[in-house]
Parts: sequence; C-alpha cells; structure tokens
Amino acid sequence: MASRRVELGFAEEAAAWRLRSEQFPCKVGGRPAWLGEAGLPGPAELQCGECGEPRAFLLQLYAPRPGRPDAFHRSLFLFGCRRPACYRLAGPSPGCLRVFRNQLPRKNDTYSYDPPQEEPPHEEPICANLQLKCGTKLCRVCGCLGSKTCSKCHKAHYCSKDHQVKDWKAGHKLSCLQSGELDVVIPDHKFLFPEYEIVIEPEETDSSNVSETEEEDQDKKELTPAANTDEAPDSLDETSLEAMAKHETQDDKIFQKFKEKISSEPEQIIRYCRDGEGPLWISAENIPQETDIPNCLCGSKRVFEFQIMPQLLNHLKVDSLGESIDWGTLAIYTCADSCNRGNHYTEEFVWKQDISSTI
Repeated sequence: MASRRVELGFAEEAAAWRLRSEQFPCKVGGRPAWLGEAGLPGPAELQCGECGEPRAFLLQLYAPRPGRPDAFHRSLFLFGCRRPACYRLAGPSPGCLRVFRNQLPRKNDTYSYDPPQEEPPHEEPICANLQLKCGTKLCRVCGCLGSKTCSKCHKAHYCSKDHQVKDWKAGHKLSCLQSGELDVVIPDHKFLFPEYEIVIEPEETDSSNVSETEEEDQDKKELTPAANTDEAPDSLDETSLEAMAKHETQDDKIFQKFKEKISSEPEQIIRYCRDGEGPLWISAENIPQETDIPNCLCGSKRVFEFQIMPQLLNHLKVDSLGESIDWGTLAIYTCADSCNRGNHYTEEFVWKQDISSTI
C-alpha cells in the first residue's frame, strides 16, 4: 500500500486460498491470517477490557514499508469484542478494540523469498488453518493462540475456557474421541465475523471540487447576517440566526463533508493514507489532539495510518432489533518508525469516534 495518497478498501468475496497467510492478504473476518509465527498476542491481550470475554478478529491490512528491509512484510491486525454494549464508549483505545502490528524481513523462516503464487494450491484439510508452520496450535473457535487443550482428546486447542465451552456445545462433545472427525470438521460457533477480502484501489480525485479555501470563504458569507432583515423570519433575531449558523459549522458541516467525500465511493470500508492527510472525521465531537495520541513503546510518535469506515458494519451482519455494534469511524495510529521489536506483535493505538448525537 502506498503512502501520502488516499487508498480505499472494499469488501469482496474471495476464494479461501487467497486469504491464507502465505498470500499476505488484506481481509475482514474469519480467522486471522497471522504474519509472523513468534510472539502472537496471548489470551490476556485479546480479552475485552469491558466485559472480559475474548475479542474476535475484525480485520487485517498488509502494509509493508518501502525502503525498510526489516518491514518488507508488515501487517496490522484489529480485534473487537462481539458484545454491542462494550462499544458505548468513544475515544482513545476503547476496551472493546485492540490493534497489533507485526513485520518481517523478506528473508525469513516462514515464507518464500519469492512472491506468492497467483494460482490456488492443492486443497489442504481444514485443520491446517489451526496450526502454524512452526507447530504452534491455534484455537478451534477464533484462530488465536491456543494455549489450552481438551483434557479428554488432548488434540483440540483453545484460547480460553469460554471458547472450549462453545466448541463443546457446538459438537466437540460428540467428536472428542473421534480423531478423524476432529481433523476435518469445525462447527460454526457463531463467533467469527463474516470473511471477505479487502481490495485496495486509489481514490480518484475530482479537480472540479471546490477547494477548502473557497469553502471557508463561502462559510464566512453564510455566517454574515443578511442586510435585508425582511429575508429572515420575524420570530428569529439576528443573534439567533448567527448562533444557528455557527452550530451548523461545528457538527453539520463536518458530517456533510464526510458524506460528500465518500459519495463517489459509498461502499468504501477503509481509507488508508500513512504520512499523508489525517482521518476523515464524521463529527466535530471527540476529535483527538496530537497530545491525545500516545507515543509507541519505543518512544517514537505515532502517526495516522488508516481508518475504518461505518460501511464495514453492513458486512459484519451485526444489526439486531436490540443493541448493535456501532461506530462512526475508527482511526488507527502506528509507530512513525515502525520499530522492530523482535518479530513480536506490537500493540498500536485506535481512536473510536461516534456519530454526533446532534446530527
């Protein structure tokens, strides 16, 4: 993915083989296609900070850093809780969300030095997705680090007691001692988000759009009271009209700009622009200041890299008659130096902004 220009991501159906780790995918949902096999985030790191339940894999972006041999391969992984109530809070790194970065040099112990094949490989059994090449076992429910093992068959692995119970109820109770079935049958635990490939395309710029300077001039004109008082309703004095106009510039104007910016590509779920323009905010409320973005553990500043749009929620199938998972936009900030922490998964920073209640 390029920097200093906006690239858009769209969710599309894809063959399963295209979403495996060796293809270095950008993807939504399903199980994570882990990049490095060392230092995976453990159960405690993937536990929701609000309810304590395991977070589900939400999406990952493959975003290598040009000119950085130690980040020839580089991916960002976002995890989110499945409980809608945990998304009520907005702002810095809400407990329901967590993002990690991992990177590898071109020459490594896991992947070929050459680019990945563009043809589908021979089909592998489903269980291949639950074990890394190094032998590390993954949870049958979520595909994360499976540090726990079924005490009866000693073959099924889980990230937590919660997911062991889910699998037991979903069918492991019957297949536990039937090793053949365990290898090929993984039930639907109703935990994973729907899986899609994220297809990346550059955003097309429209030169006919009004410049920001022209927009500001127009805003000033709109804030200037009309010379002819007959143009305003008798029930509203000049002060009230000006106050209403100012209120529009704080919330409605930003929301309108958001809608206009995405109107040409309303299905976009990702806006990527590292080292370029910042997030496209959906509201004037809860916009972070530079001091609100904490430095990386290495001491370097974090910079905006990409944002997740509310359109993604349509693909996650999280709508319900009651409370649903929701956000206005999620802005992801990462280490400006893309520091190398020994191939381990390094936590980065996410800012959650909701749609203003006044819009």
